[in-house]
Amino acid sequence: MNGWRKSSHSGGQSDCVEVKLDRSVGIRDTKARGHGELTVSRAAWAAAVTALRG
Repeated sequence: MNGWRKSSHSGGQSDCVEVKLDRSVGIRDTKARGHGELTVSRAAWAAAVTALRG
C-alpha cells in the first residue's frame, strides 16, 4: 500500500479515505485512488483531526 493507511473504523469497506503521513499529509478517496490526492501540511492535518474529534 506504499504508506497509505485506511481507518480501522472503516471495517474493510471501500467508502472512505486513506492518508499517507510524510513531511506533508496525502489524502485520497479509496474508490478513486488513480484520480490524485490532496496534500496538506502536517499542521493543517492535525488541526482538522482535532476539530473533528471535537
